[in-house]
Amino acid sequence: MILPIQEDEPTKSVVENELILAKTNLKGDWPNIFLLLLLYIMQGVPLGLVAGIPILLQSKQNVTYNEQALIGLAVWPFSLKLLWAPLVDSLYIQNIGRRKSWLIPIQFLIGICFFYMALSVDELFPETDEKPNIIKLAFVVFICTLLAATQDIAVDGWALTLLQKNNVGYASTCAAVGSVIGTMLSAASFILLTSEDFSNKYFRITPYAGGIVTMKSLFLVWAISFVAITIFIAIFKNEKDARLEDDHIKLNTFQNYRLLWDILKLPNFKILSIALLTSVIGFAPSEKVVNLKLIEIGVPKDNIMIILTGMYFVSIIIPVIAAKYTAGPKPMSIFLNCTPIKLLLNFMFLILIYYGSKLIKNNGVVHIPMYYYTMLVIIRSINNIQYNIMLTALVAFYCRISDARFGGTYMTLLNSLSNIGNLLATSVSFAMVDLLTVMECSFDSKNNCSNSHLQNECKSNGGDCITTVNGYYVESVICTIIGIVWYIIFKNKLEELQSKSPSHWVVKMNIQESENHVDSSTLADVKT
Repeated sequence: MILPIQEDEPTKSVVENELILAKTNLKGDWPNIFLLLLLYIMQGVPLGLVAGIPILLQSKQNVTYNEQALIGLAVWPFSLKLLWAPLVDSLYIQNIGRRKSWLIPIQFLIGICFFYMALSVDELFPETDEKPNIIKLAFVVFICTLLAATQDIAVDGWALTLLQKNNVGYASTCAAVGSVIGTMLSAASFILLTSEDFSNKYFRITPYAGGIVTMKSLFLVWAISFVAITIFIAIFKNEKDARLEDDHIKLNTFQNYRLLWDILKLPNFKILSIALLTSVIGFAPSEKVVNLKLIEIGVPKDNIMIILTGMYFVSIIIPVIAAKYTAGPKPMSIFLNCTPIKLLLNFMFLILIYYGSKLIKNNGVVHIPMYYYTMLVIIRSINNIQYNIMLTALVAFYCRISDARFGGTYMTLLNSLSNIGNLLATSVSFAMVDLLTVMECSFDSKNNCSNSHLQNECKSNGGDCITTVNGYYVESVICTIIGIVWYIIFKNKLEELQSKSPSHWVVKMNIQESENHVDSSTLADVKT
């Protein structure tokens, strides 16, 4: 039987001391480091696409916020991947490899998705004012993200055995840096390199129609890259036999799902789960909606993408700096200290959007003064810094409370709860903008312009749909109030949870050793 964690502590301490004393030596591991970095960059490509699509659609001015919310559902697989992670971990073809059994077909399928998007580009991303097929676009992007989330499960598991034991800490660095690079390259190329204005301004002497690459050619490049890299890995990279890994099956599929339930039943975990699922509601308007409102008032999508690209570099640097402070005994205190500042930024963005709509349009002509961009960059930078500090603090808190025996599952569950809260708040915030917005036709006050038919009717009669109540402003106030209430309710509770000893987070679960280890004669056969 697996003994209670208190009885395992002497042995565990010895192991921990040996790991601390072990000096990292990347000699012989550099190819594996580059491979991991490449795999995480590939994982970031679909995520960059998800980040860029709302900006591109909003620039067309023919997509509603409800339809933007539908596109936002495409990133849900990354929050729900815990549901099928046990299957990825326990089902595989031994001759191919425990991780490659999933990695190879998944990356081929991602390449096929990009091929399909290249062939359907006119329907998904029409060049004219024609409205894109939102349902089909949301479905294709959802499938692509679902595959990327499954690839993430396989790569995370492979990273633990791909590197030498004393170098395994570099896996998290590869994950953090690689995914950001992939997201940045994908989003920037998707928005900027296909933009006619951006290409003529920065890459051409003589203006031409279209960007320096077409949307179709860009998807083909991603498709060919995925297929080529996957073929290379399948042929030239061997995977260590799963049965030779240390404790390679601690839990079978059923036991993994049972473990999730046992963790969720912990009293402290219940309180923390509610806090994580609701913590982002107060910040929702200042995260995703702001970019779309900036485009709506006239800020070019290319300029927004340039600013966001700069923010990706902030996302790489800030966690490294913040780790020095969040590594202490009270990481949640740092998270809570940042919360009021993050809530205040809701009003900073609100003011920026309000005055932006008055300043940058002069007689119908869009003119954006440089000081407006300066204010936007400053406020966006402060927001991004706060976000990354809070995220780093949360991860540090997760590391402190996770049961070391089931650390991977524990951490994934905590991250999943946090991501679900984030995505739920984002999706609802998109939908609420349209719901809270009040409009009327200048020609007919009885026409509220609530749908495309009424809007077309207003325009056909020579009128314009005028916004009398901006839903974004109302939502910002409501979410900020909810955020303040959340802070009052959970501040003391989270500080109390932070002060509890690790024993309060231990999972009470016993498993027969015979179920966790491979028979010694089998291992002998494998080694032979």
